[in-house]
Amino acid sequence: MNLTTPTLELLHNERMNRHTSWRVGGPADLFFKPTSIESLQDFLQSLAEETPLLWVGLGSNLLVRDGGVRSAVICTLNLPSAVERVDELQVHVGAGVPCTVFARQCVRWKLGPAAFFAGIPGTVGGALAMNAGAFGGETWEHVARVETIDRAGVRRSRTPQEFQVGYRSVSGAAAEWFLGANFAFAGDQEADMSDIKAMLRKRGAAQPVGKLSCGSVFRNPPGQFAAQLIEQAGLKGATSGDAIVSEKHANFIINRGSATAADIESLIEIVRRRVEESSGTKLQLEVRIVGETAARTVGHAAADSDGARAR
Repeated sequence: MNLTTPTLELLHNERMNRHTSWRVGGPADLFFKPTSIESLQDFLQSLAEETPLLWVGLGSNLLVRDGGVRSAVICTLNLPSAVERVDELQVHVGAGVPCTVFARQCVRWKLGPAAFFAGIPGTVGGALAMNAGAFGGETWEHVARVETIDRAGVRRSRTPQEFQVGYRSVSGAAAEWFLGANFAFAGDQEADMSDIKAMLRKRGAAQPVGKLSCGSVFRNPPGQFAAQLIEQAGLKGATSGDAIVSEKHANFIINRGSATAADIESLIEIVRRRVEESSGTKLQLEVRIVGETAARTVGHAAADSDGARAR
């Protein structure tokens, strides 16, 4: 593989704070941003079998520790990004396409319900990997087929029946990652860009849009809301270093500008402990935490973010 080709990008010791929505994170040993499936296959085949992989898209839903990751990071954002109509009601989209872009195109084609994807801050690959949702809709409700790739570069087409899908969780097809998917919708002549605008206004009114965050930090416990539990514990405005629990939406932690990953992780643990003490509920993470502290290895470098592992 010719890694000097101008259309490819292979970086060494690339700081992950450039590639996460929290803008924190230490260096990755290797950072690769393929521009084609073929270059991705070549790269995967060139790696030693023991090299851990971390897949990222927009870097939302991801906290990279300050010590960075001893792995090869694959960023999907430069992979083919076409949103293509397969037939009257099915659409194919690549893993690296932002969910908002996907939503807008489906609405232009009068397909629905698809507008809710505009409320998901990551890429389609990340949405597939965690069954992301917004405004009452969930990703896998509409999946007709997915395309995956394994670390040998082998591509496969799989059906939803080959996966176990739950609330913010997807498992199956171990050691494969999502390249794209076909989504099936219904025709919706009432679909309009005003639907997306209304959803985004609602999101902006309730969430700290435009701040450095990862989206929701914790999953909602069954029958409860994480934000409500955090607020009831008196944690709005709680801080650790330059990280703060949002005053607008308590399930968001904001980097006010100079927070470290350690600040954010410390605040996450403070919130979990205080909520459990006050309500008896132990909050489960929605955000993925990967990498090493500045001082020691903690064994999470092989986890995946919104780069779409097909677990």
